[in-house]
Amino acid sequence: MKGKIGIGIRAMGWKTNARSSSSSSSKMKVWIIRGTTMVLLWTCLVQLTALGDTWGPRVLKGWPSSSTQDSHSLDVKFLPAAPVRVLPHKRVYQNNGYLMVSCNGGLNQMRSAICDMVAIARFLNVTLIVPELDKTSFWADPSEFEDIFDVNHFITSLRDEVRILKQLPPRLKKRADLGIVHTMPPISWSDISYYHNQILPLIKKYKIVHLNRTDARLANNGQPLELQKLRCRVNFDALRFTPQIESLGRRIVQRLRQNGPFLVLHLRYEMDMLAFSGCTQGCNLDEVEELTRMRYAYPWWKEKIINSELKRKDGLCPLTPEETTLTLRALDIDRDIQIYIAAGEIYGGQRRMADLAAAFPKLVRKETLLGADDLQFFQNHSSQMAALDYLVSLESDIFVPTYDGNMAKVVEGHRRYLGFKKTITLDRKLLVELIDKYTSGSLSWDEFSNAVKDAHSARMGSPKKRVVISDRPKEEDYFYANPEECLQPLETKPVSIL
Repeated sequence: MKGKIGIGIRAMGWKTNARSSSSSSSKMKVWIIRGTTMVLLWTCLVQLTALGDTWGPRVLKGWPSSSTQDSHSLDVKFLPAAPVRVLPHKRVYQNNGYLMVSCNGGLNQMRSAICDMVAIARFLNVTLIVPELDKTSFWADPSEFEDIFDVNHFITSLRDEVRILKQLPPRLKKRADLGIVHTMPPISWSDISYYHNQILPLIKKYKIVHLNRTDARLANNGQPLELQKLRCRVNFDALRFTPQIESLGRRIVQRLRQNGPFLVLHLRYEMDMLAFSGCTQGCNLDEVEELTRMRYAYPWWKEKIINSELKRKDGLCPLTPEETTLTLRALDIDRDIQIYIAAGEIYGGQRRMADLAAAFPKLVRKETLLGADDLQFFQNHSSQMAALDYLVSLESDIFVPTYDGNMAKVVEGHRRYLGFKKTITLDRKLLVELIDKYTSGSLSWDEFSNAVKDAHSARMGSPKKRVVISDRPKEEDYFYANPEECLQPLETKPVSIL
């Protein structure tokens, strides 16, 4: 009897162990299935993020959904499948150290500086850390690099030339956070040989060098062809705006195109521009005093005592809205063309814009083409606003800047790259002379108009050689305004004004 009980107990134990083993096996299978599923989901998410340049960031960053788009937007199911992006092979090289850069200035000054810094990093065989944007200048824009540019595209599209990281490796980052970094401003308008002979030894010595000024730090001319072409590649391909900015820019262009051709007027007549330049033509006494106070309030604006009238006659002032109106009329610009104002708030407001609005009633801005909801994420972010103007400027039928600042120059060069699109670069010194003669009665309207058209017949963005002044680089043609090393030859044809 005891034997039977023992056998029964052992049998029950065996069944219990079997059930326990079966239960453990089932739990193991569940965990394996769960693990496999998580791996698959994570892989899909990574692929979608890498390939979905438009939709990925919107999902991940919580940008407004497609329901906020126009009612006439295309249905997603009719959109073509996104092509698989083929990444260039990584360039393998012995890393000489790490280059950190802090850009200074507005969007387009920083844009050209980033192109220079990539080219310098490539030719020094160092690793570039994603550039830091200026947050302390007049505009006080808090935007990070990835808020304006597609940082992943920037890194991967250039990986066959230079290694770019979002941040320093942990060990070196600790050093940088403690301020143990060699910081310096490079010399302006330097050849690449300066960086080889002066900067590279410092990078090898300290492992990290931080360049805290980047404006115009690489010469326009006399550089290796490969370096010049890399500057272009960064500018025209690698520095792509974020999908959100590009999507909104396309929407502005679509709305303009629905109503016919359009001209972009880069009207540099904002308060900061006038205070910095000291140009006060057409301003009343109170405005002159306000602009003067502002100029003295910013210590990095070094020139304080400025003769506005003398500077204007030398062609060094932006055209006023009134002078711009006369110029556009003299060039026979169609009264019914849409004119998109690519600028901030015009100083003097409607009073100063009255002549332009009367002569060209179809004046528009991004604020009038878009709703407040569209621009809510861009408020107080001047560089992101400037990025929208940049995109619209590239697509315009005619681009007319009233001052040769950084945006005017960089957009001019980009439009040349896109097929020498019509860009009217105004001869301001001649124009103010002609305008003064016309307003004083010395010239009739026909004489004035013919003189303006004759003076600008060869200033329409057609192919030309860059002017080189080796001992005065500030006075020569800017590389980014005419990157001739990167332009396809084009048969020169007479350019007519629309």
